[in-house]
Amino acid sequence: MSKARRKQHQVTQQPRQQQPMRAFTFGEPEQVLSGNIGEYVGVFPSDDGDIYKPPVSRTGLAKLLRANAHHGAIPKFKRNLLLREFIASEGCSIQTMSRAGLDYMVFGDAFLYCDTNTFGEVLELKHLPAINMRVKVDGGYRMLLPDNKHMDFEPDEIVHVMDYDVEQTIYGLPDYLGGMQALLLNEAATLFRRRYYSNGAHAGYIFYTNDPDLTEEDETNLREQISASKGVGNFRSMFANIPNGKENAIQIIPVGDFQAKDELEKVKNITRNDVIAAWRMNPALAGIIPENSGGFGDIEKIDRVYTSNEIRPICQLFNQVNDVLREDRRIGWREENEKNETA
Repeated sequence: MSKARRKQHQVTQQPRQQQPMRAFTFGEPEQVLSGNIGEYVGVFPSDDGDIYKPPVSRTGLAKLLRANAHHGAIPKFKRNLLLREFIASEGCSIQTMSRAGLDYMVFGDAFLYCDTNTFGEVLELKHLPAINMRVKVDGGYRMLLPDNKHMDFEPDEIVHVMDYDVEQTIYGLPDYLGGMQALLLNEAATLFRRRYYSNGAHAGYIFYTNDPDLTEEDETNLREQISASKGVGNFRSMFANIPNGKENAIQIIPVGDFQAKDELEKVKNITRNDVIAAWRMNPALAGIIPENSGGFGDIEKIDRVYTSNEIRPICQLFNQVNDVLREDRRIGWREENEKNETA
């Protein structure tokens, strides 16, 4: 058979029409060195020039108390230890010290109003919420009120108990700010796990098809079935049939499995340790379950050492209220009282 004859018997195969590839992006790249809570260079006056703005949003610090179990509980626990050492007087009640102590733990300072008699003697200290207190540029203090109102105080009307900050001397600043990124990561891990279980797709996957016989109608049906499997009614099985389909025509490729390697536990444990370290809280006092059979040791000895090293220095800071209170209305502390009785 001639060469021309053979060409007539050859079957010409028409190329299949290639389906267009579909892809999408997951989001914009994140800047690594952004959002650092320590990125402040000082305290500056407000726009009207009347008051100094705090270096860190006090409303933000208050809201962060609800972001994590330990971060929300530790400041109140430290306040309770402070109250255990506190001996109330007519000049400063247990309720006043309770509120002022919690303000100090959360914001790094506390504000007390001096209630005086006609002779100018300070008979009682009353708590003013630190979240609303501001230092005035021309001296004195201002308490912000609803509806853009405010109340001003003279310098000698307020006792400002402040934790010193090396970058400015106008406001106090709490020590736990270095652990805020760990706190936010801890919250994000918890929220992710909640969404993980609420979403039937879990950590996500790629639904991959490479069969040219998959029609647009089939693709639409599959999309609807996948969308319907999320949320309420998740974990439902799905059947797909492609006539003349080949092996591995449909593949499910997981993007990540947050549960298999138990990354949640690692993230939660690491960030939890950072949070309690930022608070300088002993794990035995922070409600941490020990991982070894020996535990954390003698809890009473831990309590004594922690109180001596962490709580009593705070007591000494609050002792400055005695400089303004009338002598018969001054506060006291349990350790000092016990020493006096022993002597």
